[in-house]
Amino acid sequence: MATQPRIVFMGSPEFAVPTLQALAEVYPVVGVVTQPDKPAGRGRKPTPPPVKRVAEALGLPVMQPRRLRAPEAYEQLAAWQPDLIVVAAYGQILRPNVLALPRYGCINVHASLLPRWRGASPIQHAILHGDAETGITIMLMDEGMDTGPILTQEALPIAPDDTAGTLSAKLSQLGARLLLETLPGYLEGRIRPRPQPEEGVTYAPLLKKADGELDFTQPAEALARRVRAFNPWPGAFTVWKDRPLKIHRAHAAPLASPGAGVRLIVEGRPAIGTGEGVLVLDEVQPAGKKPMPGEVFLRGARGWEE
Repeated sequence: MATQPRIVFMGSPEFAVPTLQALAEVYPVVGVVTQPDKPAGRGRKPTPPPVKRVAEALGLPVMQPRRLRAPEAYEQLAAWQPDLIVVAAYGQILRPNVLALPRYGCINVHASLLPRWRGASPIQHAILHGDAETGITIMLMDEGMDTGPILTQEALPIAPDDTAGTLSAKLSQLGARLLLETLPGYLEGRIRPRPQPEEGVTYAPLLKKADGELDFTQPAEALARRVRAFNPWPGAFTVWKDRPLKIHRAHAAPLASPGAGVRLIVEGRPAIGTGEGVLVLDEVQPAGKKPMPGEVFLRGARGWEE
């Protein structure tokens, strides 16, 4: 290609930052679209998404439409005259008029090996279901939910101690690298989109805060995966003395369960009986306090053992 394509980038969370930084080093990024600032912290101060902070540091124009389908948002997109739109965890659906705007279409950096885990929370679901590996798919977007044809894919093993946070950090770096490796071949017509397989489709719906409550009738191994999958968000928790007790780290102990939900002490740490085995709480956070090791929590947790 004689001239570099004009690229608009759409993304919001930390996961999207390495992709934006990598793109901006090689291609003209003519605009960035990200989610509106959201109240955060105790003061509920409006806080910009990570992508906005990085885009501003790079001196790139930023748009934060509440709804991408608003006419003024489309007008701004069209004014940027993109040849290509790159999306990484943006958080809003792209309408047909946006998908049709750039001549090279819209490319998505998706954090799973499609067609497994289409949807909003592929990283959490891969850990939750005990997958041995996940990866990145660079895909051409269509009107469906992550149904578009595949350009390239690369797998990444899931480590036994990976949380959604650690796995997301690894995948974000992989996504940025794979996108940069893919774009020249795609833009020159050497890499052609291929349809997703019809076999093996699974869905990873958006998670809610309430999904973090642990159900102790499940096996301890499944609960330990849930704790890792929901760290840092939405966070796993149980209820202790009528208040939520966040569980940041836990492991399954192959002991006979005293009964689902029955509290006990194992290896000097708080533990809870499950449907199969015992869940040992390695790091917890009582309501209104900072995270602490399980053994430290026990010092002040009178009546833990039943």
